[in-house]
Amino acid sequence: MDRVPLASFLRTRREALQPEDVGLPRGPRRRTGGLRREEVATLSGMSTDYYSRLEQRRGPRPSEQMLAALARGLRLSLAERDHLFQLAGHAIPHRTVRAEHVNPGMMRILDRMHDTPAQVVNHLGETLAQTAPAVALLGDEMRHTGLARSAHHRWFTDPTARQLRPQEDHPTQSRLLVASLHASYTRDGRGSRAAALVDDLLARSAEFARLWREHPVPAGHCPPKRFLHPEVGALELHCQTLVDPDESQTLLVFTAVPGSASDEKLRLLAVVGGQLV
Repeated sequence: MDRVPLASFLRTRREALQPEDVGLPRGPRRRTGGLRREEVATLSGMSTDYYSRLEQRRGPRPSEQMLAALARGLRLSLAERDHLFQLAGHAIPHRTVRAEHVNPGMMRILDRMHDTPAQVVNHLGETLAQTAPAVALLGDEMRHTGLARSAHHRWFTDPTARQLRPQEDHPTQSRLLVASLHASYTRDGRGSRAAALVDDLLARSAEFARLWREHPVPAGHCPPKRFLHPEVGALELHCQTLVDPDESQTLLVFTAVPGSASDEKLRLLAVVGGQLV
């Protein structure tokens, strides 16, 4: 780890970011053009003291998890993320395996959707970033660890994962998730994280094993989704998607027909943010 260039790199990237780039208000009393240290720390999910010490050349060597969090908080490109890892004395992450890094373009779009349920997921069904209304609607999907990070895995192994969806919609949702994982497995092959998910699910879920043998193919559209929210009740939402093929990531945006009951419930969720769940 080389503290001097690491500190300089973090500082230059922080100063290059504007509040509007990350969905923050500029405010009338802001004296600097870039972000404050405490803002970067909050965006990266770490303490201000920890981040400040890194910029002051006296912090400990960041772990790979901390570096990945900094890369997300600072909206780094893949090349910039790789450089950050090298400065901290870590090997460059394997891009096809480490799918946690959110494309900066995706993050810029997500930052501007603070009043809309939206989230970025990778090809394994792992949620990489969520807006507050998405947390209110779906729960904090970034809290999971291990194989449970994948919504595909949780659907077939954790009964609570199905509580938000009507019982009659479960067969369709199961088939859609298996089809999605089939596509990921076909692309990534044996020895991949997709293969690890498949192997575990084949051993743990008879439903998954049955559907897997049928080899379903992903549909070319995202049909309306019905939810049973514990606070606001039933919703019917449309899921708009923006796919970034290079990063194997998708931005999901949940909307409702204007003026409908579901639209009013989404507005309520947008107001209260993540306080409902």
